[in-house]
Amino acid sequence: MNGVSGYINPPEAPGFGLSTPERDQRLSMHREPGLVAVIWGRATLDGSGERMAERFAAAWRARGAAACVELGGHFAACVIDHASGQALLAIDRSGVYSMHYQSGPQGLWFATDASALPAGELDAQSIYNYLYFHVIPAPRGVYRGQQRLLPGEYLLYRAGRSERGVYWRMRFREERALPFAVMKRQFLDIVRDAVRQSAGGEVGAFLSGGTDSSTLAGMLGEISGQPARTYSIGFDVDGYDEMDYARLAARHFKTRHHEYYLTAGDVADAIPRIAAACDQPFGNSSIVPAYFCAEMARADGIGKLIGGDGGDELFGGNERYARQAVFARYERLPSSVRQLALEPLLFGVAGNADLRLLRKARSYVEQALLPMPARLESYNLLRHYGPAQVLHTEFLAAIDQASPLDQLNACYWESHGLSQINRMQALDLRYTLADNDLRKVTTACRLAGVEAAFPFLSDDMLAFSARLPPADKLHGTRLRYFFKHALRQHLPRAILRKKKHGFGMPFGQWLQTDAHLRALAYDSLSDLKRRRIVRPEFIDQLTRKLVREHPAYHGTMVWVLMMLEQWLQQHAIPQPAVAPAGVAETAGGPAPRA
Repeated sequence: MNGVSGYINPPEAPGFGLSTPERDQRLSMHREPGLVAVIWGRATLDGSGERMAERFAAAWRARGAAACVELGGHFAACVIDHASGQALLAIDRSGVYSMHYQSGPQGLWFATDASALPAGELDAQSIYNYLYFHVIPAPRGVYRGQQRLLPGEYLLYRAGRSERGVYWRMRFREERALPFAVMKRQFLDIVRDAVRQSAGGEVGAFLSGGTDSSTLAGMLGEISGQPARTYSIGFDVDGYDEMDYARLAARHFKTRHHEYYLTAGDVADAIPRIAAACDQPFGNSSIVPAYFCAEMARADGIGKLIGGDGGDELFGGNERYARQAVFARYERLPSSVRQLALEPLLFGVAGNADLRLLRKARSYVEQALLPMPARLESYNLLRHYGPAQVLHTEFLAAIDQASPLDQLNACYWESHGLSQINRMQALDLRYTLADNDLRKVTTACRLAGVEAAFPFLSDDMLAFSARLPPADKLHGTRLRYFFKHALRQHLPRAILRKKKHGFGMPFGQWLQTDAHLRALAYDSLSDLKRRRIVRPEFIDQLTRKLVREHPAYHGTMVWVLMMLEQWLQQHAIPQPAVAPAGVAETAGGPAPRA
């Protein structure tokens, strides 16, 4: 099985059950009369990884839910205290591991993989959120009544009731406390220690040729004392292939490098397998190259792959950070200049002029006037098309269109009073990393039979990033300012200067050239028409016109819709899939167990 699952019945019908994988070194379990504790993953307690479940059970008896504070590393944890009728669930601070649950009058069910929970009706709001974000962000699940924990959260079940709580959140300190040289030394020590902790057994590294993966590949070779084994995916399509940078890093660090050029046929063959492996609809297409990378590593005898995920979010590496810093400059202009001079000129006197420079200036001001984080959604595909143009009227009536932006606002303003870069970091740690990139890599690796590890997301690295001054993450518009300076002697200059690319896939271009992949995609969209979620006329416009005009841009929506239908098919969801508006939601919860 793919993890841990279990249940506890309400006090009036006592009973519990637990299922765990067999012979997995990531599992620690402790049983005693009336209590069972399980740690799934690579956890520590008070700095030690020994007898984890036994020590966690002791901490639970002494401190209750506060025991979660003592857990470190990457894990999903649970305690079922049958004697007191209580249960505790928790996941790690980055959300590397997941915990899904549903609770109600009939008790609590939980699982690290949502497919282990009883399936019910699809949640229309979750499907809408998928189309908006291309994933289903926590805390919602794909089925009504199901939820999952956010990073650093726990759930306490007692007296038949469930209470969520936070045991950890990123706490930013924005003032500089130490000289650069001292922080550089601390940073390098933390990276080496995190890689060392991931380096047991047969270990390899994803290598895209970017700063994160190259850093880890170099550190892995340094720590192990032998050439690291590295794995890269290429694309024989102009503008998508990054293999030259991966080869540069491999030569620089003298790794035992392996590479594979992905084809449209590979993608078509893998799509059903990937859709079946995802416990919820998942629309990030780079899961395919991640999967083929993991497959290549497994065939080479690798049991664990380390990935550079988290480096962008912790050290200011996303291009949108620089773009939003440019927009923020407009906000700092005196309001009199903006409202009495610039805006009347651009939208009034010169509003009808069609000069290129004026068009760019108007576009800049229009975006700058949007508040954060709504400004980040300027390029959102669903917003660009318009939900009413994409989705059935009946489906729209069942959802709250404002909900996605409300979620983003709530997360963004939890860090109120901090610099823009740190508020964006807090947002990305949840929505870009925990809900998206980590799910991509962990699912791809699990499907290939390889464990995934993320050294940049060690607890020490999270703490280091929290105390790194904002200007060391984004210096003006210069990304990764501290990170790149700290690694000047470690990384090749060309890699330090390259722009981020990663494992982006030329799906839209392949739709134009590969009949097999196109047939799979368009047949999936044809089947999706009957589910009364997406308007048939929008699907026709998308496939017959839009994707031909701009394959890369509109091909993303084809992928998102195709993977939704593939997920529905692979998980045997009958049509129309989502109950129409006005159907009462029944209380979710597990059936009583003897």
